[in-house]
Amino acid sequence: MSKLSYKEMLDAGVHFGHMKRKWNPKMSPYIFAEKKGIHIIDINKTISELERSAKAIKEIAKSGRKIVFVATKKQAREIVRNAAESVNMPFVTSRWLGGMMTNFSTIRKSIKKMEKIDSMLKDKSLTSITKKERLTLSREKAKLQKVLGGIAKLNRLPSAMFIVDISQEHLAVKEANKLGITTFAMVDTNVNPNDVTFPIPANDDSTKSIELITSYLTNAIKEGLEERAKAKGTND
Repeated sequence: MSKLSYKEMLDAGVHFGHMKRKWNPKMSPYIFAEKKGIHIIDINKTISELERSAKAIKEIAKSGRKIVFVATKKQAREIVRNAAESVNMPFVTSRWLGGMMTNFSTIRKSIKKMEKIDSMLKDKSLTSITKKERLTLSREKAKLQKVLGGIAKLNRLPSAMFIVDISQEHLAVKEANKLGITTFAMVDTNVNPNDVTFPIPANDDSTKSIELITSYLTNAIKEGLEERAKAKGTND
């Protein structure tokens, strides 16, 4: 996998952290300097941690295990959803429901309910439900789809999560840590990088920065999946 260049990182604004007054001291190993009251992230550290993360996430994909992509902040949702879909991985981009992982059996029941409603709505021969009931079911399905649609095919707990903003997604991080799920995350200067397994120091507010980091890790997953498919083909 090719390295990201220093220039690509700079152009995407990966190095811009938060105001100094918002910083988390635990991020000090990843901070290069302070400029006009803003912390500047050390891009060499970003490249190093990103490559380490890519290598690990590739192996997880190669083993056939699932990685959930998590990003509910406005500027990250579409980028992360598209990336997850491109590698057929589950995602959460609307809202993280408390217990989404720690109470997975209950979440699976809600997904089955959503699938049952969908089946009922598609059944043209079903005449026992009124127009009003059909409308109510359609609304309920849309509500469930928005929150659970991205993990509908997730039949068991994932092995890993990729998270864009661990401050925003603190519930996801907490549940992952409780269950021993490996976490890969973009960490800005205002968070504790020790809360995740693979911290990637980077600006988690810039769309370009989010896209660059997400794309790099997604390509690593693609490589892992391709190697898995190739190995399976050889063994058949």
